[in-house]
Amino acid sequence: MFRELTGQEAETVKVLSAEGSHRKYVRLSAGERSLMGVEGTSTDENRAFISMSAHFRSKGLAVPEVLAVSEDELCYLQEDLGDRTLFNALAPGRSRGCYSEEDTELLVRTIRALPEIQVRGAEGFDFQTCCSVPEFGARQIMFDLNYFKYSFLKPFGLEFNEDLLEDDFCRLREDLCQVPGQGFLYRDFQSRNVMLVDGKPWFIDFQGGQKGPHHYDLASFVWQAKAAYPAPLKERLVSEYLDALKQLEPVDETRFRQELRIFVLFRTLQVLGSYGFRGWFERKKHFLESIPYAMTNLRELLSEPFEAYPYLTRLLQEMCARREAEHQLQVPVSTVQGEHPVLEVQISSFSYKVGIPADESGNGGGYVFDCRYMHNPGRYEQYRKLTGMDQPVIDFLEKDGEIFHYLDQVYGLVDPHVETFLRRGFSHLQVSFGCTGGQHRSVYCAEALAKHLLEKYGVRIHLRHIEQQVDKVLEP
Repeated sequence: MFRELTGQEAETVKVLSAEGSHRKYVRLSAGERSLMGVEGTSTDENRAFISMSAHFRSKGLAVPEVLAVSEDELCYLQEDLGDRTLFNALAPGRSRGCYSEEDTELLVRTIRALPEIQVRGAEGFDFQTCCSVPEFGARQIMFDLNYFKYSFLKPFGLEFNEDLLEDDFCRLREDLCQVPGQGFLYRDFQSRNVMLVDGKPWFIDFQGGQKGPHHYDLASFVWQAKAAYPAPLKERLVSEYLDALKQLEPVDETRFRQELRIFVLFRTLQVLGSYGFRGWFERKKHFLESIPYAMTNLRELLSEPFEAYPYLTRLLQEMCARREAEHQLQVPVSTVQGEHPVLEVQISSFSYKVGIPADESGNGGGYVFDCRYMHNPGRYEQYRKLTGMDQPVIDFLEKDGEIFHYLDQVYGLVDPHVETFLRRGFSHLQVSFGCTGGQHRSVYCAEALAKHLLEKYGVRIHLRHIEQQVDKVLEP
């Protein structure tokens, strides 16, 4: 196909990761010409993508052009958009636990582009070409709610009343079905399906789309579990989305936000069902690691109970409470001198310009210490390229003895906390040190606390210097 389309033999053929999809992706190149080859397992799915791509491009939307299709419709060649996904671009922010201004700008640019494909993409589109059912509806909702029940709730081991849960599932289904849905529903709108080309978001892998309400895609993107966007960023993204949507159609913002909340609940239950099946049954580590993030979303959502679904709300609250207790009280097999379970203390240095690191454990809590009142080595040229791990900076900070007094107060707070956690069998504590640039004072203090706790208590230390991209584990 490449040879027939370009008149050249492919000089390089590179198989790409499919990110869990059954589809195969191959980059074929000759000279400066590069195309993406796709091999699917379903002709219906391929037809849907090809039809949608042609329609969206006719509307001026940023999607790849399909250039050639095989006779059996199982393979096609499309425009090559490069390798930079939004997911990869945000990786440093996810690892730090906070997102920079540049990250936020990419997210805002993406979420403001979403209404374009939802509204303009639906104009004149024949939804009968969708590879699944043409429209989001009651049967699909119940499939997903039962997926949660059988793949997550039952394996979780929580006893529940099937009839009462079914009553609330039916009420939730009715409320979701009452939300008008005439737009294009992407169904899998997440950062892995957004390519960045010269900083502009382009959309891929929309073949599962159908007609449906706008709220679903917004909930999928903003409440994507492992992204762990902080609450202010979530609110910013929702506001930016609504502002962009209002430029395309009338929006009752109060009503939209009320409806959005039940879509966030539904989407969270749906992904927990997927994580349960792919993690607990298929034993895939990535999905197991995603469960605590989804549970954190659920806890935040349940801070305001859903009065329309009282039994479901109580059941989910009990599930969150038990998950929290199990996580905190889990006792690792390894011990120190046969006395205590091994506690892991996560110690981080960070820059206040970037933001306080998020708690990735799902427990919440921990300490954040501000080091900015101490004399800053970064003001002097000879220290600007060094860090708190370098001896000249260490000597500078220790010279007047002020930092020893500061650390004595830190130890006075953290030590009793560690002793109590060891006694009660808890497994995680987070401590963060911040300064202006996350380079000198905070790094020194994080190193000092790590050494102190390792020597005094024999706990496991997960030490992160975020601005230096240092991430190491110190074993007892």
